[in-house]
Amino acid sequence: MRQLFLAATGQNRGKTTTSLGLLNGFRRRGYNTGFMKPVGQRTIIADGQVTDDDSYLMKQVFDLPDPYWAMSPAHIPRGYTKAYLGGQPVEDLIAKIGPAQRYFADHDVLLAEGTGHAGVGAVVGLSNAVVARMMGAPAVIVSEGGVGRPIDEIVLNASHFAAHGVPVAGAIVNKVRLDEQPGIETFLERGLAHHGIPLLGVLPYRPILSNPTLAMILEGTDAEVIHAGSDPDRVVGRIAIGAMEPTHLVEKVLTRDTLVIVPGDREDIILTLAAAQVSDRFHALPATVEQIDALVEETPGAIDAGPEAKVLGILLTGGYSPRPEVEDLVNQAGMFCARLPGDTYTVANQVHDILVKTHAADLGKIEMIKDLVWEHLFFDRFLEVATEARLS
Repeated sequence: MRQLFLAATGQNRGKTTTSLGLLNGFRRRGYNTGFMKPVGQRTIIADGQVTDDDSYLMKQVFDLPDPYWAMSPAHIPRGYTKAYLGGQPVEDLIAKIGPAQRYFADHDVLLAEGTGHAGVGAVVGLSNAVVARMMGAPAVIVSEGGVGRPIDEIVLNASHFAAHGVPVAGAIVNKVRLDEQPGIETFLERGLAHHGIPLLGVLPYRPILSNPTLAMILEGTDAEVIHAGSDPDRVVGRIAIGAMEPTHLVEKVLTRDTLVIVPGDREDIILTLAAAQVSDRFHALPATVEQIDALVEETPGAIDAGPEAKVLGILLTGGYSPRPEVEDLVNQAGMFCARLPGDTYTVANQVHDILVKTHAADLGKIEMIKDLVWEHLFFDRFLEVATEARLS
């Protein structure tokens, strides 16, 4: 059995995306491939058993026959860290990993996925580096787009693996804007080669894989919905802060997949954005157009920007609400709109921090991931660097 340990340089770098694609690719090539999340931190109950949510995802997507105890052997429960540091008796979690690894002995390939960067879990003696060493598996590190940042992060993580005697088989750089950075693969390959780390592949940026949907934002914040819009599964292409005059906002930052975060008392911006939506939907109704014109004229700073100001939706901050007639226009526009109590900075951070996870029900997204990884990663490279497990 050949095995790899997949780690990342931080949260939300695309480790699970890569796991999905690699598992699909190995199986597509005809290899009996198992998946294992040695240490889980985000757990659910499936079929009456505790399992990591990534193990659940893989089992559901690929209809894997393997039991959860092998796919997800160790979990860090609430209170475990304090008990461990306080010298209290705790369960020997690492002892569960060996039997789980041996379960996969008759597989061709075992893909083990870590829980984050190389040092995650060190607080309880279960860092990714420690687990990879115990398994005898070489590490593949996933980072995200750019040149300097991913190389710096990969080298930093590689040094921690090396300190624990774990060879780094290579690196993957995810979320790369290939169209904006021609030749970036060559620069990444050369930069990593200076540190003896092979570049195993580059995955291009796709908004649907990296950005939240409107529904995810509602789920991940304490937003009060004013209007849900027509499609809660629309993916947010970009975030804009409504802190400038409407004219400048329209000129510089708006696109039709933009979610605008704006104080609820900035009626000039709210009205400008709502008017663009309503004018487009009701251009044949003179009464509606007259209503818009009157509101714009009586609201200092508001402009009739036409379709140039069409956006995906708006988040109103500060707990403020515009005048009823302006809010009514938002509802007429049919655009997504929600109100949050926090200030604009706080709300922007909340939206930024929403972890975009892939779920088994995200069928379209999963198929895109499979195709993307199959097209852009060379599976022979991964099979070459995977090493035979020495199971006792």
